[in-house]
Amino acid sequence: MIKSELVAKIAEMNPHLYQRDVENIINSILDGIVDALAKGDRVELRGFGAFSVKARPARVGRNPRTGEHVSVEGKVVPFFKTGKEMRVRLNRDEAVPA
Repeated sequence: MIKSELVAKIAEMNPHLYQRDVENIINSILDGIVDALAKGDRVELRGFGAFSVKARPARVGRNPRTGEHVSVEGKVVPFFKTGKEMRVRLNRDEAVPA
């Protein structure tokens, strides 16, 4: 599901809200998550999961095309860990395999 599909589904479930208002709400939520992660904070949505950042150290990588060694700078990457409720729902017997 992409963001526009999520907006459409939430707007359909809440006919008293305009689609543009739903889009603004979702954008605000996502912007809040991104801002918190940019500050190094952890964002936890109970039952859904937790977003955090992990630091990856600098390393020596390899160019797969040429085999040449290249240096890769250290960086900070987003990380998501699912919540217990989501894992339980995804692993039910009636769940459809991907």
